[in-house]
Amino acid sequence: MTKKIVVLGSLNVDSIMKMPRMPLVGETMALTDVTTAPGGKGANQAVAAARQGAQVAFIGAVGQDNNGHFMRQTLADQAVDVAAIQTNATVPTGSAYIMLQDNGANTILIHGGANQALTVDDLDEELIAQADTLIAQFEVPLAVITAAFKMAKAHNVQTVLNPAPAVYEVTPTLANLTDIILPNETEAQLLTGITVENDLAVLNQVSDAILATGVARSIITLGEAGSFIADGANRWWAKPKKVAAVDTTAAGDTFIGTLASELAADFSNLVDAVDRASTASAIAVTRPGAIPSIPTREEVDQF
Repeated sequence: MTKKIVVLGSLNVDSIMKMPRMPLVGETMALTDVTTAPGGKGANQAVAAARQGAQVAFIGAVGQDNNGHFMRQTLADQAVDVAAIQTNATVPTGSAYIMLQDNGANTILIHGGANQALTVDDLDEELIAQADTLIAQFEVPLAVITAAFKMAKAHNVQTVLNPAPAVYEVTPTLANLTDIILPNETEAQLLTGITVENDLAVLNQVSDAILATGVARSIITLGEAGSFIADGANRWWAKPKKVAAVDTTAAGDTFIGTLASELAADFSNLVDAVDRASTASAIAVTRPGAIPSIPTREEVDQF
């Protein structure tokens, strides 16, 4: 049966600036290339889920501008339902500025625009109620995410939270509404106050702190070190697929969208879902760009 996913999230137009390395303070450096591409964590995760065969709908907002039309059309072209995307006439479409180094590492600056102007009134409860899974990130207002998760749990819809970027605290209310949370190592550190290291004892300590907030289970994504999963007392370290990284921009979003597309309602297949998400993420980092790098189901099968 095709899984139904609703993504509540951000829509950004990305400006990708390629450079040998990050400039020093006060330094002027020549870029090696500049490109523009569709992005935003919400858009990336929606496309990742859709390319894995899920039926995906999007709740979000764009400005009344060319970038807004571009983002709406981009998702529609990927078979994502865009009917619940609002158009805001007073603020521009969100934007991101990605500084991509030659080694594949990236640093990202974001202007929220219409994403941050989203309101609770913009939520479509009927759409959420019909879903199997609701995904959200921290690039839209916390009050909107919390309201959407309340709607989801009222209708027994699985909730997936990506607390990125870590601009909000995960409140007790939101934690108790979250079935699984997926921070990267930086976000996990900001959430718990514990310095994240690729050490089993430390990762267990961080996971304990995350679950103590009331979240049912967590996955800490660790980049080249894979991911660490905590499902109650059941813990394991999923090692990464070895590939040559070109651009890590959409790695985490590919992981989350793929995972959500595979998860059973009771999380009974979490091990297999993580493995598939790891494979999709590994493929994505071997390609430049965000949405263009996200693999299809067939590509993951063939890896």
